Amino acid sequence: MTRRVLWGLAVVLLLAMGVFAVRVWMTLRPAPLDAGPEPVATPALVERGRLLASAGNCMACHTARAGAPWAGGHAVQTRFGAIVSSNLTPHTSGLGDWTAAQFHRALHQGQSHDGRLLYPAFPYLHTTRLPRSDTDALFVYLRTLPPVDRPREPHHLRFPYDQPLALAAWRALFFQPAEPVPEPSAADPVAQGAWWVQGVAHCAACHRAPGPLESPGQALGGGLMPDGHWWAPSLRDPKEAGVQDWSVDDVLALLRDGRNGHASAAGPMAEVVRDGTQHLPEAQLLAMASYLRALPRETTPREDKPAEPSVLQAGALLYKDRCAQCHGSNGEGTWAEGASLNGPWAWPPLAGNRVVTQAAPVNLVRWVLDGGFGASTSAHPQPWGMPPFRSLLSDAEVAAVASYVRQAWGNQAGGVSALEVQRLR
Repeated sequence: MTRRVLWGLAVVLLLAMGVFAVRVWMTLRPAPLDAGPEPVATPALVERGRLLASAGNCMACHTARAGAPWAGGHAVQTRFGAIVSSNLTPHTSGLGDWTAAQFHRALHQGQSHDGRLLYPAFPYLHTTRLPRSDTDALFVYLRTLPPVDRPREPHHLRFPYDQPLALAAWRALFFQPAEPVPEPSAADPVAQGAWWVQGVAHCAACHRAPGPLESPGQALGGGLMPDGHWWAPSLRDPKEAGVQDWSVDDVLALLRDGRNGHASAAGPMAEVVRDGTQHLPEAQLLAMASYLRALPRETTPREDKPAEPSVLQAGALLYKDRCAQCHGSNGEGTWAEGASLNGPWAWPPLAGNRVVTQAAPVNLVRWVLDGGFGASTSAHPQPWGMPPFRSLLSDAEVAAVASYVRQAWGNQAGGVSALEVQRLR
């Protein structure tokens, strides 16, 4: 009986391996093109494409530092190495020789114009939802850009992640092209907002904890970003980055202006607002706000271990010396001249600040180490900033001041160790 069971299991395993091998082989084959006439670049279609490109913040990833906009060359850091973005301008080194059908296949199937598989740093797991009319709109918009000669650069991935077979196996496990869905009408703002957030805006590309082998984790549940430098907090937890308790106007202000009376966009989110959401019409922003406010609440797991009293004492002294002048002796912040208590502030309060009290101290430590600015928007073109303390404070000192602000003035968050700071430097 035991031998029969083992033989049966072996047969099932071999069949499963065979099915998986066939699926991998089919993944390696170029998907058929959705043939059709080339779209006509009407003003309305170009504007639709601009709107979609802004929502997806496409320019940020497809622009190298000090490089020409949209010309690619930006290295997207991941746990497996760097993936270099491609040229989206209409030059022959970019999209110049592409057809609209090939572009649609790239966004829907994750395959380049020659059938080559694309890495999921390109967010086809989300753009696969776009209908052909919208990929055509994006295509004709990109063809209005100034052409820039910048050939595609090779990725810098470690073995075996640089092998097409490994990528095909990953796709066979975790990617299935979705049925395209047109944008819902404004009569259902939550559904319309979900279409934007889950689709072209691909918010879950950052705000999710990846599963094994970088499989898609829980959407919008929060997690460490692929570069390992920032934490994208949960949009389901009001104590992290959830907006369920905010008014629609508060969410709208954050997405449009980069700040409201009690929060501001920082780090990578400041870039999203600066280059993306501030350029969207109010109707789309209101829909996104409606969806984000309607997300089910979930509590982020926490391990709030208090810091040692000696660490808190050292942190208090450092705070008084380095931080209190801007953030206030009691973490109350400094308000801009003539502002009401609802903002805008010049330097934000740290008492009750969600960046300070998040379950993971990653973003707080990143701010202390590297400083930075909020989003530059039409409403706030010159945001206040914070200087970096990377060269001024040791790992132990950064840990001490971070632990202090996480446990002072009613804040109830865990301490930070010097080892955590060292890993984030």
